[in-house]
Amino acid sequence: MRKVGIFGWGIVAPQSPNVERFAANLASSRSWLAPFDGFGPAPFLVGAPDFRFEDYKGWVDERFKPSRFPQLVDKMDPSTHYAIGAFIQSLEQNPGIEAELRALGELAHVYVGTGLGSLTTIYDSALALYRGQRAWNRFWAQPQRNAALAAYSADPEAARKEHVDIPPEPARAEEAQRDGAEERWWAYWMAHSEGLQEYLKEFQEIEALKVEGEVEAGKISLMKKRRRRHARLKTHWGAPDPPWKSIPTQLLWNIPNTPASQISMLGLITGMTIAPVAACSTFGVTLKMAMDAIDRGAAKAVVIGATDGPPHPLTVGAFYTARVLAGDGQVSKPLSGLQGTHVSGGAAIWIVGDWEHMTARGFRPLGMEPVGVGVSSDADHIITPSKEGPTQAIVSALENAAVRAADIGTWDLHATATPGDYLEVDNMRGVLPEEVLVTARKGTFGHGMSAAGGWELMAQYLGFERGKLFPTPLRSEELNPEIGRVHQRFVFDQDCALPEGLAGKLSMGIGGVNACVVSRPL
Repeated sequence: MRKVGIFGWGIVAPQSPNVERFAANLASSRSWLAPFDGFGPAPFLVGAPDFRFEDYKGWVDERFKPSRFPQLVDKMDPSTHYAIGAFIQSLEQNPGIEAELRALGELAHVYVGTGLGSLTTIYDSALALYRGQRAWNRFWAQPQRNAALAAYSADPEAARKEHVDIPPEPARAEEAQRDGAEERWWAYWMAHSEGLQEYLKEFQEIEALKVEGEVEAGKISLMKKRRRRHARLKTHWGAPDPPWKSIPTQLLWNIPNTPASQISMLGLITGMTIAPVAACSTFGVTLKMAMDAIDRGAAKAVVIGATDGPPHPLTVGAFYTARVLAGDGQVSKPLSGLQGTHVSGGAAIWIVGDWEHMTARGFRPLGMEPVGVGVSSDADHIITPSKEGPTQAIVSALENAAVRAADIGTWDLHATATPGDYLEVDNMRGVLPEEVLVTARKGTFGHGMSAAGGWELMAQYLGFERGKLFPTPLRSEELNPEIGRVHQRFVFDQDCALPEGLAGKLSMGIGGVNACVVSRPL
């Protein structure tokens, strides 16, 4: 296998807008979590990213028209902003690498995925649709535009004999069911509005207008003509915008490949650009794909990574109802009480390159050398890890790195502070020796769905650069006794000298996707 190195990196994490702050924060054993206010007062802690997209305006303005940065602000979701910021950071460690990524043409790729997608945009768009549909239904259901409802109001019994599908009146519903009953009521009568049928007939006539003459000039003329006629139609009826016009275009601009695509556009990187999605294992999977592409000669450099939006009520609520989120307002530390994890957001971006190619051009490798990545699928349960799947990923990583289990000196766990921690440690000890020194860091920065694996690798790589393993929030007396009976050597709330040997790190994603990375000190 061709030798690869890390030639740039950037990070956005809780209390850590960049790599320097991330490393400084790791030196302390404190947690970076803070109370979540998305529900109002609530007993949850989250890892909210420390990030200002405005900090990157100068970089964008130097390279693009003045309109570009405002477009990014207005159209892009936070997950894309985080990825852009981390990418720009990744260009700083090796001057000239930005130009090299452009010069490589199709030999420079971008593999940047996301765990949860653009939830902020999806949520806002769904709310806009709900409110738009609600106003629309009520407008067209009014008796002055709806002879069917007027007839029902005059004689409900006769109307129900003629139309047996009329829903119950909302006033007759139990209070807890009344909102839903109202929605069904107004939706029914909206669909029976003769006024709406007249409106839609003219609407369709407007939309049927065609481009005439020269295409570009005709397109602009058509857009103006449609806009004028739609405005007259709206004024004539006094109607709200139809629900399909209430949905912002941001929903389309923030599909899962958007972070990767924006990196390719801002970096002028013209090679293959894709968005691998492997839940919590996304970062490790992108690294595996990059190493494979470099090994077969399809790429000389690959921008890899993962990004997640800020903690959101949807994710906090879903994790809690899935019974994997701590809900007592206290920091839940892996390997201790096993009461659940904490949701976080942010990004981790690396520039991975062919060692020979990049060093020949004067670029300096960072951190450690990734020498093997193993990936596997449990093919079993959507959230509870199996024994066989993670074990296979570990074995594959060792085989790909051409090393023995005894060569591993330190290991970082996926460890989410749930009962799965016990099984993970037990699985690890089925492969690795008792001497291995183990870290678990989600008690520090929480669980960014796809980004956390990148943060954990960054903590490992930065530690090796500085000659130590950074501390974790876990105190020795907090170690779960059952886990302590399986393994005893953990990094607690004091930093540790680096052990001899290589480093390993396992991620286990929802859906049973596993990624294990083995790295060698430089």
